[in-house]
Amino acid sequence: MRTVSIKKAVLINLALIVACAATLYPVLWVVKMALTPAQGFSLSASPIPAELSVQNFRDVVSTADAAGAWLFGRQFANSVVIALLTTVLGLTLAATAGYAFSRFVFPGKNLGMKLFLVTQMFPGVVMAIPLYILLDKLGLLNSIAGLVLVYSTTAIPYCVWMLKGYFDTIPKDLEEAALIDGASRWYVFVRIVLPLARPALVVTALFSFITAWNEFILAATFLGSERAFTLPVALRAYVGDFSTEWGHFAAGAIIVSVPVMALFFVLQKHLVGGLTAGGVKG
Repeated sequence: MRTVSIKKAVLINLALIVACAATLYPVLWVVKMALTPAQGFSLSASPIPAELSVQNFRDVVSTADAAGAWLFGRQFANSVVIALLTTVLGLTLAATAGYAFSRFVFPGKNLGMKLFLVTQMFPGVVMAIPLYILLDKLGLLNSIAGLVLVYSTTAIPYCVWMLKGYFDTIPKDLEEAALIDGASRWYVFVRIVLPLARPALVVTALFSFITAWNEFILAATFLGSERAFTLPVALRAYVGDFSTEWGHFAAGAIIVSVPVMALFFVLQKHLVGGLTAGGVKG
């Protein structure tokens, strides 16, 4: 029996190693192209670069516009501001709406949740033309405010569904006890419900941030000036009609991915765990 268990464990570990290698191979290829000074696409199957150089990263980070201003810094700041504002605005609206759908009874409640779900059936590119017309009428094209408004409204339906489901799991006894003690509904929401819903809030915030940070199609449609570009749109400059600067593109892709990976590792301790366990005795 022990021999069978050892063989089974060895086979499982070998399968996991193969799966990890297959998953990491494309990532290692991107790293290889980023660390290779040549801009061509290597035909070698090996993910190990023949020579190491960080010149591609220097070229991407030091990108300047026609006036000599630091273009990469401006585009990085655009991405950070848009992602943060989208996260804050989307999370605020989704949390209040999700709590209302979870706790209150009002006409159109079920219909409203179904309409939120229907909006998720259509890809964002389908709404690009009407959104473009609306932003044009409002004078918000080629602006951070317009892109934040679009990203927030497209992320809210999913966030409301996620938070509403989590709020449903929070015992109402805690809120009723606070209300009996004289607390207001807003106090209960801010000081009791939101701290208990921290895991769901973190997941929702992370989803909103990643969506706004990585989105390309709508940003490329609504932004016309390179100084207003976000980083994903800026990477398009390395893809030409007749040639592609693979080294610069790979280096830029890694730079764009680093903030998201860092944010995930910082917040991962909040992603798992039920903070309501033991909240109500008996």
